[in-house]
Amino acid sequence: MTSRKHLHRTLLGATVLIALGLSGCAATISQEGLEQRTSVAIGRQVGAFTISNKSTETGGRINYTAKTTDGVTYQCYMYSATGFQKTMSFGQTPNSDAICTAMVGKGGAPAAASASCNALSKAAGKC
Repeated sequence: MTSRKHLHRTLLGATVLIALGLSGCAATISQEGLEQRTSVAIGRQVGAFTISNKSTETGGRINYTAKTTDGVTYQCYMYSATGFQKTMSFGQTPNSDAICTAMVGKGGAPAAASASCNALSKAAGKC
């Protein structure tokens, strides 16, 4: 009877480890979190852009395209903690900020300069 109980515990433990391993590679950020970080990165309100072409790499990097309602296209990426990273850090691994680059060219021209364009904004290529 003891060996049966031991076998059952061993199988249960192995199943849990396999489940953690398989879910450990996927990024864990929600769509709302992705949109919020993109909003800050591109300076547009959530809802003023759409996210498409999303793909996840090993290690939690998420690549995607953000396109604003006025036609500006950004290539973006960010890092999101994987399930394994969250488990191993007891949920304390943060997601990164989004990093986006405006794509120049057809359908991707950056927004026009605003009246409040200063030297720092000019140096950052924002105006």
